[in-house]
Amino acid sequence: MTDAIEATGRDSLGTSPAALGAIRIGIGVAQGFGLFWLHRASDGTATWPATQPLLFGPLLLVVGFLPVMLLAGVGRLRPLTLAIWAGVAGVALALLGLHDIARQSADTLQHPPFLSPPVILFSAAALFIAHHLVAPADMERRRIAGYPAYFDTATKSLVQLALSIGFTGAFWALLHLGAALFRIIGLDFLEDLLGKDWFYIPVSFVVFAVAVHLTDVRDGLIRGVRTVGLMLLSWLLLVMTVIVAGFVAALPFTGLQGLWETGNATALVLAAAAALVILINAAYQDGRPDNRPPAVLRVAVRVAAVLIMPLIVIAFWGLALRIGQHGLTPDRIIAAACAVVGAAFAIGYGWAALSPFWRKGDWMRPLERTTIWTGVLALALILALFSPLLDPARLSVMDQVARLGRGAVTPDKFDYRFLRFESGKAGEAALKRLTASTNADIGARAKAAQTASRYDRRVDARLVTPILEPWPSGTSLPPEFLRPILTGDPRADCDVVGECLATLIDMNRDGAPEVLLATNFNVSLYAKDAQGIWHRQGDYAYSHCSGAPRGDPRLRLKSGELTPAAPEWPDLQFTEGVQAPLDRKRACDR
Repeated sequence: MTDAIEATGRDSLGTSPAALGAIRIGIGVAQGFGLFWLHRASDGTATWPATQPLLFGPLLLVVGFLPVMLLAGVGRLRPLTLAIWAGVAGVALALLGLHDIARQSADTLQHPPFLSPPVILFSAAALFIAHHLVAPADMERRRIAGYPAYFDTATKSLVQLALSIGFTGAFWALLHLGAALFRIIGLDFLEDLLGKDWFYIPVSFVVFAVAVHLTDVRDGLIRGVRTVGLMLLSWLLLVMTVIVAGFVAALPFTGLQGLWETGNATALVLAAAAALVILINAAYQDGRPDNRPPAVLRVAVRVAAVLIMPLIVIAFWGLALRIGQHGLTPDRIIAAACAVVGAAFAIGYGWAALSPFWRKGDWMRPLERTTIWTGVLALALILALFSPLLDPARLSVMDQVARLGRGAVTPDKFDYRFLRFESGKAGEAALKRLTASTNADIGARAKAAQTASRYDRRVDARLVTPILEPWPSGTSLPPEFLRPILTGDPRADCDVVGECLATLIDMNRDGAPEVLLATNFNVSLYAKDAQGIWHRQGDYAYSHCSGAPRGDPRLRLKSGELTPAAPEWPDLQFTEGVQAPLDRKRACDR
């Protein structure tokens, strides 16, 4: 988009501002009601399509992100190009969402939106990168546009996005102010309206679309705001360059141990490298001679471009150490992909700063090609990571199981919980295979992890073998009941001889014995399911108004005082399958 709209009343494709405004408002209306539909389907009792995660996840990505791309593309891309690009982008978003849902286990697909946070974040990043590779090329009618077109389109879109979000926020602030004014005179209609999802969801996206259009037709305003923002950011490059240079210079004297002890060294140095890349581009801008920064900033750009490399080397070093110690995890794989992108910037920008072949008129010119092709690399990595090609969960599971198999980690230190809860179907399948391991310890721990609850655990959950005293003395408890379990199960607290007393007793007279586990304050009931796995059914507690004297449950178990007894009053059934016992404590309190 150029100043042609203001001069001729039409954009570069011949569309009038009024027509563009109508199209954008229509897109906003469609997005708003689409998201309202998805919200209403997932709110409270889920209805279709929220009952179908494989449909809901892709729909959410498409409805959430594709209209924003259309708002940016209308009036800038040729209609045929926009239609083809919208189709490709919509299919890509749907496939990313479909893979993310399909790889998750049923345990994690309990509530909408079903999508994992990384796929939402990186889908937005991929769409932004791809759109700003397509749009400049279409505008210049070339496969690879000139760098000024890429810079101009991307930075204007960022400014428009920020202003449009700010405009939408200001709109709602004013509406809430108005609602407060009406409320003080006894009129609550506006406050009630603002709380209706059928109102605030569609209106938010219509207002956002209006803001995009208003900023688009005032191209000079966008350029002015962008110029001020880039100028401020470019001078911040001096500050960041001094900080990073001081950090790198101090490393030979301080060593890296302190950095490794933070536990997030890779993330810190990658963030610093990303900040340098952003600030370098803010100073370099589109590379035209009339936009070149002052001499002091040109020096800072060269120094900062060289400083990216040691940061990336430290990032790879830290990743290598962590992977060597603890193996691959999804977070480490994503961090490694970010480090690869950082390495591409470091090599290209370093070459631009140090190359002896640059001419006087080509200051930092290799930076342009590096930025374009590194964007392509980043897009390719995102698509690979969030598809079956380089699925981080699958790769992590393969590596972790391989480490266990070759003895790099012992069975008692292996993270079975990662397989059970944090790596989707790939982890569940691997955990199932481990239950059949020829190593009895691995098999027992894997079976225990299969029955664990995600929330029934301590922060430092680990597998432990409970110490249980059978009663009567000399009897044998079921071997499955004595297998290692995760902390969080009451049996895990039985870590001292004599602390927990267990006895076999047929509580419901079905011919199969249950286990009563007595401690100094409580009695728990365990029963075996059809798969032979023991589950806690609940706890028995004394009622202070029952007339029973208090005492150590273990002593009462040994004395034979703890025996099954039918309740005096039956449970009350409220709905099918839901029964409630009589609360005797509450009754005697009245």
